[in-house]
Amino acid sequence: MARIGIREVAALAGVSMGTVSHYLNHPSRVSAEKAVRIQAAIDKLGFVRNNAGRQLRLGRSTTMAYIVPDVSNPFFATIAEGVEQRASEAGLSVFLANSGGRRAREDSYLELFQEHGVLGILVASPEPIEDRLAAIQKKGTPSVLVGQLAASPGQPSVSIDDVSGGYLAARHLIDIGCRRLAFVGGPLSVRQVADRLQGASRAVRETGSATLEIIDVEPRVISVGHKVGAEIAGRPEANRPDGVFTVNDMLGIGLVQTLVTSGVRVPDEIAVIGYDDIEYAENSLVPLASIRPPHQEFGIAAVDLLLVMVEEKESDLHRVFAPELVIRRSAER
Repeated sequence: MARIGIREVAALAGVSMGTVSHYLNHPSRVSAEKAVRIQAAIDKLGFVRNNAGRQLRLGRSTTMAYIVPDVSNPFFATIAEGVEQRASEAGLSVFLANSGGRRAREDSYLELFQEHGVLGILVASPEPIEDRLAAIQKKGTPSVLVGQLAASPGQPSVSIDDVSGGYLAARHLIDIGCRRLAFVGGPLSVRQVADRLQGASRAVRETGSATLEIIDVEPRVISVGHKVGAEIAGRPEANRPDGVFTVNDMLGIGLVQTLVTSGVRVPDEIAVIGYDDIEYAENSLVPLASIRPPHQEFGIAAVDLLLVMVEEKESDLHRVFAPELVIRRSAER
C-alpha cells in the first residue's frame, strides 16, 4: 500500500497542504474548526507522521537516546520519566536502551545511536566510559554522563553528591545508637558505590566507638539482599551489625524482608537505611529509610545540559545534586 501523506489528509479535510503542515508543526496557527477537520482526516486515513523530512528542514535530529544499565530498577525508570518529560517539552522523542550493565551491549547501543544520527545521548553506566564518550563527541554526537561526576571537564555530567549521601546514612545510624555498622554493596570499582562508602566511613571515623564492616556484593538486587539478610541473621547476636547501610534500596528491601522473616527485629535489633528512595521503599514490609536524590529533576537537568551542548557548543557543564535523608520505620529508635 502507498504511504498516506499530508496531500491525502489535506484533500479529505478540505484544506491546503500548508494548513496541514501548520497543524502538525505549529497548531496554534490553525483555527479550531480546521484543526478538528484535519484530525478527523488523520484518524480516518491512519496517517503517520514521517519525521525524516522535518529533521532535514531543521538541520538536526528530533530524537535523543538514554542508555541505562538496568531498566527494571525503579531508580532509572523514575529518572527516565524526567528525561521524557523535558524532551517532550523540547519537541524531542527519546530512545530508551537497556545495556544490562554489559560493556559490549553498551558499545553496541552507542554505535547504533550514532548511525541513527540522534541529537545526543544520555548514558548511565557502571563502567568507565568517558574515553568512549569523548570519541563519539569528536564525531559529532554530544553526550551527558548521568549518575556520576565526570572526571574530565569536557564531559558534561549530572550526578549526586554520593559522599554526602553515605555520610548522612551512617551519621543517622550512629545518632540513633548504632555502633556496629555494616555497609552492603559493590563492586567498589563503581564510583557511586565507592563514594557512598567513603561518606559512611567518614561518619564512622568521627565516632571513636563505632566500627564499619564492608560486605562487598553484587549485583545490587533484592535477591542478593535476601542472601545477605540470611547470612547476618544466622550469626550469633553479638557478631551481627546493629545498623546496616545498603548502597541501594533493592538490597535494603531484600535484606529487611529476610531479617524480619528470620525473627530479627527491625529496627530494634538492626536498623537499616537504603539509597535512592524508590517507590517500593516506602511500601516495603518495614518502610525503608533511604537517601533520596531528586529523581525527576535529575532527568530534566540531563536533557537541559544536552540541549545547551547542541545549541551553544558548550561542554564544560556539570550539575551535582545534594541528596536528603528520608527517615522511616526501618531506622527509627
